[in-house]
Amino acid sequence: MDIKRLLGAVLAVLGIGSFIYATVLFINLAGSTHSFMEIVIYCILGLLLFVSGISLMQKVRDD
Repeated sequence: MDIKRLLGAVLAVLGIGSFIYATVLFINLAGSTHSFMEIVIYCILGLLLFVSGISLMQKVRDD
């Protein structure tokens, strides 16, 4: 397995983990603005990590 493909998989897993953590925060939302901003930040971070991981895995070619 190539190191770039492995890095892409790790980034994708971290993105999924960030989405799961944002979901847990959303379920336990107390109604404050601080909690809402935390959810938005983790969703954006998860989206960036997931998309970059998937695109890195797609760009690496098998020889």
